[in-house]
Amino acid sequence: MKLKKLLVVLLSAVLLASLLAGCASTQTQAEDNTDTHAETAAGGETEQTAPDENYDTGDASLDDPLNQDDIGENELLVVSFGTSYNDNRRLTIGAIEKAMQEAFPDYSVRRGFTSQIILDHVKDRDGEVIDNVGEALNRAADNGVKNLVVQPTHLMNGLEYNDLVNELAEYSDSFEKVVIGEPLLTSDADFQAVADAIVAATAEYDDGETAICFMGHGTEADSNSVYARMQQVLTDGGHANYFVGTVEASPTLEDVLSLVQAGNYKKVVLRPLMIVAGDHANNDMAGDEEGAWKTAFEDAGYEVITIVEGLGQLEAIQDLLVQHAQAAAAKLG
Repeated sequence: MKLKKLLVVLLSAVLLASLLAGCASTQTQAEDNTDTHAETAAGGETEQTAPDENYDTGDASLDDPLNQDDIGENELLVVSFGTSYNDNRRLTIGAIEKAMQEAFPDYSVRRGFTSQIILDHVKDRDGEVIDNVGEALNRAADNGVKNLVVQPTHLMNGLEYNDLVNELAEYSDSFEKVVIGEPLLTSDADFQAVADAIVAATAEYDDGETAICFMGHGTEADSNSVYARMQQVLTDGGHANYFVGTVEASPTLEDVLSLVQAGNYKKVVLRPLMIVAGDHANNDMAGDEEGAWKTAFEDAGYEVITIVEGLGQLEAIQDLLVQHAQAAAAKLG
């Protein structure tokens, strides 16, 4: 009888320990997923950065973090999600910032990134210090900036853009005048301009037997509709062999693959519909792992060409963002 009671007690203890371990595991998994989910929900160009990365992203010293003081009374703060791919950061975000400098000779152009994960990774790995938005705004206030223009490089007016607007509101008393520019895809004219830009950038592959596919990030927010809208603009413009999909939302890779298979295409061109060509472009799009877009299309029998270049490298995209900044600056009076 005593032995039976002892076995019951031991069994109960084991079950309790297992239950507690399961809860802890579930909690840890949920906590591990929090940052990734938050970045995805923001509609940003999420990057997974690993401390043991075994690939070369370029020389960080060639990039100007634009975190200098001595700003003056007028500042144009260019806000981007960011990327830890050094060369691509310079070729995309850096190129946009240079275009802003040329268009705004009376303003000091500065940089702010919204992804703290990327900022910390670049600092730890390369020693490059880039301001987050709060740090950039504090720097502006400390330098006595009176007129502040903030131009995001975000693709859409989603959760991340709204977060930026809310953060700016907290600094309403720090400057005499503050305005914010619109995201890349806002008006009908914006969609047409971007469609024209990406068609022009891939014109050499448009040979009648090639499907040209663009991979966006995607978001669970309502602003995810920009991808379907871009698809419609391309289709209405007579570009029936152009397809738009996303990594994190819809249209999915499977959706795009089905549309391509419904046509008579022999080749597929893949290019990111993102400002930068970072982790998603290099791995989810152009990677050789299972689940990557390149692998999926190759497995389906297509010859695949990958173009790992962000939208920020296109002069037409740089010009469009400059126009948005100019429209915002005009409201300063």
